[in-house]
Amino acid sequence: MARSTPSTPPAAGSGRTEWPGKVLGLPESGPRSMGSFGRRFLGLVIDWALASLVSLVIGTYGAAGNFVTLGIFAALQVLFIALLSGSFGHLCVGLRVVPIRGGYVGVWRPAVRTLLLCIVIPALIHAKDGRPLHDGAAGTVLVRR
Repeated sequence: MARSTPSTPPAAGSGRTEWPGKVLGLPESGPRSMGSFGRRFLGLVIDWALASLVSLVIGTYGAAGNFVTLGIFAALQVLFIALLSGSFGHLCVGLRVVPIRGGYVGVWRPAVRTLLLCIVIPALIHAKDGRPLHDGAAGTVLVRR
């Protein structure tokens, strides 16, 4: 009996033919590969903890200060991504935000990305290329350093 062969050969070394970021030309693993969900989530938790700490220090933490904490979170996101190509949490977990077309990330990309991230829903929906919608709309991708 003849054995059937797969129509697409597996990627070298992994046995996988698809991975997040493949259609963007990113490697499967290592530097410049797309950041995993775990790293992204841990970075988000670190960023929210930092914003909460700042909110606590300035005296706005609590039920009435939730929007203040969200505003601090957004300001820190835009500032850090524009200046350092990653938020404090991203940098702690070894990730950075880069534009798909290369070059400097600028200020408008972090602003659009952060606005959509604060809405939450676009961060939960992923496109076929593996990026969440807030990254797709900003033309960015979160990659490993």
